[in-house]
Amino acid sequence: MEESSEYTGLQKAAILLITLGPERSATIFKHLKEDEIEELTLEIANTRSISPTTKEEVLNEFYQVCLAQQYIAEGGIGYAKELLDKALGEDKAQEVISKLTASLQVRPFEFIRKTDPSQILNFIQDEHPQTIALILSYMAPAQSSLVIGSLPPDKQSDVAKRIAMMDRTSPDVIKEVERVLERKLASLINQDYTIVGGVDSIVAILNSVDRGTEKHIMESLEIEEPELADEIRKKMFVFEDILLLDDRAIQRVLRDVDNNDLGVALKGANEEVQNVVFKNLSKRLAAMIKEDMEFMGPVRMKDVEEAQQKIVSVIRKLEDAGEIVISRGGGDEIIV
Repeated sequence: MEESSEYTGLQKAAILLITLGPERSATIFKHLKEDEIEELTLEIANTRSISPTTKEEVLNEFYQVCLAQQYIAEGGIGYAKELLDKALGEDKAQEVISKLTASLQVRPFEFIRKTDPSQILNFIQDEHPQTIALILSYMAPAQSSLVIGSLPPDKQSDVAKRIAMMDRTSPDVIKEVERVLERKLASLINQDYTIVGGVDSIVAILNSVDRGTEKHIMESLEIEEPELADEIRKKMFVFEDILLLDDRAIQRVLRDVDNNDLGVALKGANEEVQNVVFKNLSKRLAAMIKEDMEFMGPVRMKDVEEAQQKIVSVIRKLEDAGEIVISRGGGDEIIV
């Protein structure tokens, strides 16, 4: 008797499409890439005969995978495994989940990403700063910002530095941390190395924390790691983030911006940013800058980025002086 496990993934996909029939298969093809369609078409053409048993096994495997995906979408990996254990048995359930792990790019600590930040804080606040940094790197920036904002001040900058300087983490280390936090996920990490953290990760977190926490962390990093602090600061507020400012703040910023720099900066900006800026200029000045932009012709991207960075520097300077407020998460609510 033929076993579906003897077939490759491509062969199983071809058998499934043959079994589903041309009408349903054509619908599936609409969602595939050209090279995938070519491979499947060739495989289908080379498939001569399929026993009823093989068809049934392939369909059953497809159903199990779909069921697992549905359970994962509803309640995460742990929930899916629990239900599949009951439906298929522990060994079969683990086999189905393992097949899905890589294709779904399931992240470690998935269970903790669905947990309330206050509970996470109680759970990890006494852990080593490196352990906290690892966990926060895998969480959504909005969650991580709330947790890091609630840590003691001396631990905030330490954790932030560790996230920024984190590059690759051994899967054994991740497994050990996960085993403590949630044993059910320990067996799902099967990659050689997991890239996590880095400057972009801490920038996303700092962009979401309250201004006081951000300021404390950045001041500490400027003393301990000045080059790292400079790299983080450059990425923390990009020119397009001008959309986070209200009209009054934009008008205040534009008073300190050179018109030539503004024209070059807007040359590389999207339409939404251009519209917001022009809306906060006088009609005469807006028309003049638009005319300058038309006559300046093509502009080097390097010049656009330099002009945009000058305006970002003005924005940061005015925020530090308390003259404008950048809308962000955390505790920056304005009370009037």
